[in-house]
Amino acid sequence: MWEIQNILVYIILLAALFFLVKKFFLKNKKRNKAGCEEGCGCH
Repeated sequence: MWEIQNILVYIILLAALFFLVKKFFLKNKKRNKAGCEEGCGCH
């Protein structure tokens, strides 16, 4: 039982780290919405 808990903890930890890296370090440039100009200050 202890091994299963350790595996689950490591899987959750890796998923959380992946989410944080994806959110803060791999920002994609698709955030320009239709009708929004560069440098307009809306984002």
